[in-house]
Amino acid sequence: MDPQNYSLVSEFVLHGLCTSRHLQNFFFIFFFGIYVAIILGNLLILVTVISDPCLHSSPMYFLLGNLAFLDMWLASFATPKMIRDFLSDQKFISFGGCMAQIFFLHFTGGAEMVLLVSMAYDRYVAICKPLHYMTLMSWQTCIRLVLASWVVGFVHSVSQVAFTVNLPYCGPNEVDSFFCDLPLVIKLACMDTYVLGIIMISDSGLLSLSCFLLLLISYTVILLTIRQRAAGSTSKALSTCSAHIMVVTLFFGPCIFIYVRPFSRFSVDKLLSVFYTIFTPLLNPIIYTLRNEEMKAAMKKLQNRRVTFQ
Repeated sequence: MDPQNYSLVSEFVLHGLCTSRHLQNFFFIFFFGIYVAIILGNLLILVTVISDPCLHSSPMYFLLGNLAFLDMWLASFATPKMIRDFLSDQKFISFGGCMAQIFFLHFTGGAEMVLLVSMAYDRYVAICKPLHYMTLMSWQTCIRLVLASWVVGFVHSVSQVAFTVNLPYCGPNEVDSFFCDLPLVIKLACMDTYVLGIIMISDSGLLSLSCFLLLLISYTVILLTIRQRAAGSTSKALSTCSAHIMVVTLFFGPCIFIYVRPFSRFSVDKLLSVFYTIFTPLLNPIIYTLRNEEMKAAMKKLQNRRVTFQ
């Protein structure tokens, strides 16, 4: 096809999660409540870590605060529009808005993957090399780990959007999801996207898979170390690691399943997208607060300080 004959697409149509009006009304209430819980829960973690000197100076909680910040962004790149679209029959998104969703998804998603690896490294040092913990996890090291997560996320996102935004979109503009998912968008281009699919595998797929393998190795070493110690002295470490493993599984599982096979699409992919974009940011505040005595104690102090101030 002659490039000059392209009728450029200025907007895309999102299919959303379902077509049933009754289900959409239910989903509006359901996901609105979840989104509010995500923002308030992660904001509570962030404020608690910042306001408590003991938590703020701890590498583990410093990284946790950054994770909470990323989770708020990860849940916000598409969820507010999805909630609004439940009340609309036509779910349109501009071309620029679509590219912005792709950018922020891969920016926050890539940064969170690297940050989860950093948190696993922190637990590895704390459990396997406790005598060297403050040396290996110094304040400078924590800053570098957080900066590395943001840099990797940004570079990864720019590399994804750079080739997507310049593709010729001339005809079909319907995306079978509740947000602009990269594998679905590039298939709408008026050209053979096989090579682009390979590039996506080598970028998104390899980033997800390599981070997951690093996490798997880290937690395997940690669990083996815990097993060799007395049960009473390792219950806290085991509880912390099990919480991390739960988050890692729920976040990386759907990502790997979707992005390592861009040439095929299953109906379950839409449900899996909900898991890593909405449910994981919701579970993080629950796992890291309700199962953490130090966080709960810091929240009580924050509440008492607020009552005293009033």
